[in-house]
Amino acid sequence: MKVTKKIELKVNRMKEGTTFKYQQLGVNQDEYIAAAKAVERLVKKGVIKRTSTGVFYKPKQSVFGELKPKEEELLKPYLFRDGKRIAYITGSTLYNRMGLTTQVPKTIKVASKVKRVVTKIAKTQVKPVKSYVEVSNGNYYLLEILDALKDFKTISDMDKKSAIGLLTNKISNLVEDDLLKLVRYALKYPPRATALLGAILEASSKNQVEVLKNSLNPLTSYNMGIKEDILPTAPKWNIN
Repeated sequence: MKVTKKIELKVNRMKEGTTFKYQQLGVNQDEYIAAAKAVERLVKKGVIKRTSTGVFYKPKQSVFGELKPKEEELLKPYLFRDGKRIAYITGSTLYNRMGLTTQVPKTIKVASKVKRVVTKIAKTQVKPVKSYVEVSNGNYYLLEILDALKDFKTISDMDKKSAIGLLTNKISNLVEDDLLKLVRYALKYPPRATALLGAILEASSKNQVEVLKNSLNPLTSYNMGIKEDILPTAPKWNIN
């Protein structure tokens, strides 16, 4: 089968809104030049769109016209390697999605332990952040929570009382196995994140509190702008 036909069939089978790189087209290394020309023709026809260098997506159509994929989908080729997750979106983009802030960032931060993601999505710059633990599909949503705890003081345009409520709800709804992993990962994060997690767990009458408490210096205090009426256990964890 000719390369052009092979790529057209592959693209036709893709769901609308799917992003992909050349590697997902199933072409051999010696077919890349022909593949690049075939892809370029599809771009000119409007069958696919280019989102950044070497990354494309199949547009999704609606009654209101063409819908552009969300950041998570546009960045998907960078978040996975050989089908396995190695990175996740963090920073203000994540906190906006979590409902912690209404701020829309000018840059998107991508955290990974094994890869530096530097690219541009339309006019939005994508910058790399080092993850504290190796990222996988089975833990990235826990690292998102820990990132929010770590950055709690610096999240812009945030109502602290509502934020504590949202984070408490997320943590309280975790299954026991995920809660154990969350605590284990917290020990690799800065102490302020560990302390805030401990305070939330104690306020929710959860286990694993002592593990977190024993990892902290009892003489260290954490200025996070959290008053006792927002989180009653905060003083016990030297959080103010």
